[in-house]
This record gives sequence, structure tokens and C-alpha cells, in this order.
Amino acid sequence: MQLLDHVSITVSRLDAARPFYDAVMQALSADKVYDRADALGYGERCGPGSGQHTYLSVCATPAPPTDGAFGARRHWCFKAATRAAVDAFHAAGLAHGGRDEGAPGLRPDYHPQYYAAFLLDPDGNRLEAVCHGPA
Repeated sequence: MQLLDHVSITVSRLDAARPFYDAVMQALSADKVYDRADALGYGERCGPGSGQHTYLSVCATPAPPTDGAFGARRHWCFKAATRAAVDAFHAAGLAHGGRDEGAPGLRPDYHPQYYAAFLLDPDGNRLEAVCHGPA
């Protein structure tokens, strides 16, 4: 069972966020399902009744946040099929305006095979990619 239907991340400047999200979602093999002036979408969208609907929406906020901890309160973790995809996610994010929040590697405190990387997007939203499988 997939628990989430869709998730939205708010950014202050969609034009600045677009190259970052295009790169990290491509690294995770997530298709771009829409690109509008006010929002981007990645993942899988469906028609009525098919049930295979799960995607990320990146939306422009009407006004930039005034709170410096805006992104620090938010965390999204994306599934990666392989450890190489986690590595690619991290590298793509750094190359497109993201900031390192934890290099790719095992996080044995979570479980022995938890391989993850962490980034901050250009607005400070904390993103993670994780692979739960072996090398």
C-alpha cells in the first residue's frame, strides 16, 4: 500500500527551484508530470479509478517566507531504487543550487541497510533520498 497520494513543497522562487528539482527528481527516475508557471509536478498521475497516483508538487508561495527557519521545519524523504540513485540525487542537488545536509552513506542508527543522503533545496526545505536494500 502506498500511503501518500501526493505531497506539496512550497518554494519562494519557482524559477530558482526548477533546475534543482528537475535534477534531483531525474536522479530518482521520477517523471515530470507537469510544469506550469505556478507549480511543478513529479511522479505518477492517473485518471479516475486507476489508483496508481503518487506525486510531488513544488508550488510557488505568494510571498517569500519571513521566518529564517522556514525550511528547517520541513522534511521529505524519497525512495531510491538503488544506492547509486541516492548518490546521483545528492550530486544532482549540489550541482543545481542545493546545500549538503548529509553526504550519501549508511545510517545504521536507523537500520543496518539504511543508505541515505540529505540536501537543503534553495529555500531550505530538507530533502532525503533513501535506499533500504543492500549494496
